[in-house]
Formats: sequence, structure tokens, C-alpha cells
Amino acid sequence: MKALRFILFLLSAGLFFSACESTEEPSKKDYTTWSSYLGGPDRNHYSTLSQINKDNVKNLKPAWSYSTQDAGQMQMNPIVVDTILYGVTAALRAVAIHAGTGKELWRFGDSLRLNLSTSRGVSYWSKGDDKRILYTAGPNLYAINALTGKSISSFGENGKIDLHSGMPDSAKDKFLISNTPGAIYKDLIIMPIRLGEDVGSAPGKVMAFSVITGAVAWTFNTIPHPDEEGYDTWKNKDAYQSDIVGAANNWTGIALDEETGIIYVPTGSASPDFYGGKRNGTNLFANTLLALNAETGERIWHFQLIHHDVWDRDLPAPPNLITVERDGKKIKAVAQVTKQGYVYVFDRATGEPLFDIEEVPVPASTLDGEESWPTQPIPVKPKPFARLAKNLTEADVSPYAENKEELQEIIRTMDKREFSPPSLETNVLFPGLDGAAEWGGAGADPEDGIIYVNSNEIPWYLQMVENEVIEGEAPLGELVYNRYCVICHQKDRKGMASSGYPSLINIKDRKTKTEVSELIATGKGMMTGFPQIPADEKEALLQFLFDEKSEVVAEGASEAYPLPYKFKGYTRFQDSKGYPAISPPWGTLHAIDLNTGDFLWSITLGDMPEVRGENDPITGTQNYGGPVITENGLLFIAATIDGHLRAFDKETGELLWQYKLPAPAFATPTMYEVDGKQYIAIACGGEKLNTTPGDQIVAFALED
Repeated sequence: MKALRFILFLLSAGLFFSACESTEEPSKKDYTTWSSYLGGPDRNHYSTLSQINKDNVKNLKPAWSYSTQDAGQMQMNPIVVDTILYGVTAALRAVAIHAGTGKELWRFGDSLRLNLSTSRGVSYWSKGDDKRILYTAGPNLYAINALTGKSISSFGENGKIDLHSGMPDSAKDKFLISNTPGAIYKDLIIMPIRLGEDVGSAPGKVMAFSVITGAVAWTFNTIPHPDEEGYDTWKNKDAYQSDIVGAANNWTGIALDEETGIIYVPTGSASPDFYGGKRNGTNLFANTLLALNAETGERIWHFQLIHHDVWDRDLPAPPNLITVERDGKKIKAVAQVTKQGYVYVFDRATGEPLFDIEEVPVPASTLDGEESWPTQPIPVKPKPFARLAKNLTEADVSPYAENKEELQEIIRTMDKREFSPPSLETNVLFPGLDGAAEWGGAGADPEDGIIYVNSNEIPWYLQMVENEVIEGEAPLGELVYNRYCVICHQKDRKGMASSGYPSLINIKDRKTKTEVSELIATGKGMMTGFPQIPADEKEALLQFLFDEKSEVVAEGASEAYPLPYKFKGYTRFQDSKGYPAISPPWGTLHAIDLNTGDFLWSITLGDMPEVRGENDPITGTQNYGGPVITENGLLFIAATIDGHLRAFDKETGELLWQYKLPAPAFATPTMYEVDGKQYIAIACGGEKLNTTPGDQIVAFALED
């Protein structure tokens, strides 16, 4: 039925003949430009430019650098159109730079406002002389003249729309932003959206808007409404309009097959993240790879990769659209990397798995009201590209830890079963909450079926606690804090700095009330915003955070958080010195042949020389940001804490070149050519994982 439905769709679009032809002889796309996020709509991070090769890559030098003047995280992958490089600063200001010199051409955004989120870049659209850059700051999508940097007033209201316009009225005051550039199809932009992850989040939707007017073109409900497919997979029949349940959104980005007009949309978990007692069932279309008609939003096929997610196993990156060979035939495929460390590979047309996927029995939850799903889909091949908790032993404790016995006891007593649900017991999730694969995603050679994926090997604690009920009257601000803030910043407000959640003690010495108020509304980095908090509750929360006496008290404290359990907190499994508690490698890089499902090579990525002995192997580090792959045999990647940009031989994994950047680059590089010269550019923002902040975009080239 899937194949028949797809053929009918192609016939209606006039594409059946060309699609059938392409399975025999794939069309050769142009991979010499970088005019779209991650290099192209297929999200393969791939280039056929060949001036830089294995022999001369060692001669790369900085060609130019550009200071954004906004220091801090820049996760963005710049795009290049003609001779102009477009990007987004740490303060969410769009910039246009001459791609050959680094000279600023224009800058767009409030010069005084310091936006607190992050952005992975911009989208480009053109028709005749109308050339537009589209990017987001907060919930707003802006349309800008690509050549002048001026707002296009005919788009939405004076050049911008609020992405809430595609949401139901009940979600208008809830947190919604977009970190990731939209996918452009004809005159539409299909937008990834980031929503809250706890109680009261907005419902997930895939939303398409007119590039010309900003009007909503179509929406797809990832939490199905009555009479929609998937509705029966939610026991809570009001989930789509619930005050507690939400999300199941695409935040990581979308891959587009321009020939067939199909988008491939990976979704995240439904909220609340770690307790699903209010959303029992498999929860379609959360944790699902969706194939949708880009023109209409109609579903063509889907595959759910996690049933009833209680581990925050969002699909972390856009899939890769590649061609694989089976039995001498070329098959257009879509490959999805995951936080679990698995790669799922499907026929792009029908959704049929190209490697067997087994429904494997998994443990049941012990939490009241929680009905974890009894099986999970696990591919037979390829093997995981990260170590799994089920294989950990006491021997896996880090040799550099001073508290080895304590860590060995945790590993000895923890529940090591794969997909063991959160419980009141101390447990370790491995790969951790940030995943093996993360938002940087995989690179691929689109024609030979090989993908290249970097991985984190960092365990996290996974534990629930019973919801604390404060009896009698309590300060309103304390109740608001317990509902929205305590999971990340802890009861004592000390936070978890090593996991990226700062202490709030004496925050009045570091920030003003106005700054904190804005941060609460908009979020920052991993923190989602809470614009839905009523004004009186927000004022009470500020008084609590600033240690001001408040006369406002509240009764009914048990309603402060409407679930019986809370997540204990986002804490990495670390030793007493703050380093990963398990043995290295802590970051890895892999080449996987998806024609066969076999690994070609695996290496350690990054190093922390301050931890290891002089003669010990490199350790690897946490890494965020993807690789760039070239046809002539190179793989470039930054991503690591140690702040290097590296070039590897893509056939062997051999390190060919490395350069110490001005700040770590948690971003994917961009490869392009201007006036016959090949460049590779990278945004060096640092700040993440307690690294030094930076504000530079640096481009490298061979010397003339």
C-alpha cells in the first residue's frame, strides 16, 4: 500500500517517469555551492570542489576572519550565494559578508537587544530579481533583501511573521522559537520549531509558510486530532489540546528531495519528557521520521523510531538523502542517525527498511501511572556507533578518576538493560541525553552510500523523584520556582554548572531584574522560555530569585506541579574532578557503509591532554557540530572542546591537518568557491561546555 500510495502521488505530480528513471541512473546534482543549510536540501554536508586535496590540505592557512562583535555560542552553518556569505551572530543578528575578504556588507537586527537563544543559520530564496534571506529571532521569522539587508515590508507585518500564526489559539502564549533554518520548496518555507519539554508545552506541528507573503500554507499535526491517523495511539484523547501534554515537534531541520517534492521530517519526543503517564500509548507522530508532500503537507509514509519516549530520545538531526546499492541496483534511500547510536535506513519512496528492524522486548516502568511500551524497534545493521549501557562493566570506569570505587559501585548496581525506563533508582543513560549523534548530524557522499557521523560517549544520570508537596501556605515565588526551574537549577538553586545549568545563588550580583525577566520569557541555550507565566507569578518568581521579601503567599501547593514525579535533573555521570566517569574515548568519528551496513573505520575525535598521561592515547571530547565531506577524499570537522578544526582522510580516518581556532567551534563548516579560490569557513563562538567565548568567523584557503 505504501508503494501504491507513493506512485499515485508521483502520477498526480507528473513525476512518476522521472522518479522511476532516477532509481536506475541517479541524476548528478551540483555540489559546488553551499547555498542551503548543511550544503544542500539533502543535508549531506557534501562538496565536489577539489582545489584543496589530500596532498595540499596541510598548507591551509587563515584567509580572513570576521568579528561578529557578539561573543558566545554560534552554532550556525553559514550559507554562500554568489560572493556573499550569510550567517547569524550569537545575539541573533543576521549578517552578510563578502565571502572572499570577510568584509561586512550589511547587518540586520536590533543593535541594542541581546537575544538569548542560538541559531544554526539562514535560508535563501530567489525569483528573478527578488532575493531573500529568511531567518528567525525568538518566535519571529524575518524576510530580508539578500543584497541590501533591508526588511521586506510586504512579508507578513512589516517584514516579519510570528510563527505562532500556524498554531492553535491555546498555544499563542506558549514558548516557540526556531533554532534551525527552514527548508525552501518553490515559494514555501517549511519551518522547524522548538517547543517546551515539560508540562504545558505547545503541541507540535510541521508548518509551511509562503515565502512571499508569510501566510500559513499548510500544517501537519504531529499530535493527531480526532479522525486523523495516529489519534488512536494516544490513550489521552485530549492530548492534542491538553494543558499538560505537548511537543512532538521537529526542531532539528528537514531534508528535501527536490525531484519528488517530498520532505523528510524527524520529530522529537512528546512532553513532558520523562514521565508519560498523561500520554500513554505509542504516541504517533513523536520520535518519527515522516515523509510528507512538501506542497500540501500530506503524509506519504512514516516510521516511529521510539515508542512512547520517556528518555528524551528526540531524532537529533536532519536525515541524509543518499543512494545505496543492493543486488546491483541503485536505491534512493534516507538515513536517520539517532541519539541511541543507531542508524535507520529506509527506501526513500516507500519507507521500507533497507536493513531489518526488530521489535525487541524492553523493561516495564515501575512508576505509578506510567505505561512504558513493551518493545522498541532496533535495526539489525549497522551496529551502534556508540557504546551502550548494557555493555558497561566496572572495568569501564575512567582510569583517570580518583573516586573509582564509588563509580564502580554505581556501574555494578545500575540497571543496564537497554531502554530501561526512568525510575526512583539511580540509573545511568548511555549514550547520554545529548545523544551519541547530536544536532550536527551526519555527512555523506550522496552517491556511494557512505555516511560519516561524529558521536558523544558521555553518560548522564537518569532518575525521577516524587513530586514534593509543600504543605500549607508558601511564598508564591517558591511555588513558581518549583514548577518551572527546579529540575535544572535544583532545590538549593546551586544548579549544575558542569552540565550547563548555572547557579542562581546571588544572581542579583550578576544580572538585573530586567535581564532575568527577559531570560525567563525567551530562554537561552538549552533553557526553554516560559512566556506563559502570568505577570503576578513572574514577579513573585523574580522576588524569590533576588531574595526579596514577598507578602504574596499561595495555598494548594500540591498544584504547583501537576505530575506525581519529576526528573531529578540534567546531570552528567562524572568523576570527582568533573570529567566523564567512564573510560575514553569520550568522542568518536565513524565511516559507515550503508550499502552493506559495515563500518569502514572508527577513530577518536578530539583530545583533553590535561587529563591523560603524556604517552596515553588521545581521549576524545564531547562534540557538537557536523563534518564536511569532499568528493576527492577529505573530511573536515571542528565540534570538539579542544577548539581545533581538523581534516581527515575520508577513506582511512587518518588525520591530515589540524588548526587551533580562536575559540571552539560548535558548528558545521561551510565549503565554497569565490573567484576560482576554494574556502572552508567556520563559526568560532565557544562558550558551550564552559569554554572561552568567541566572536569570529574564520575562513581558510590555500596560499596563492
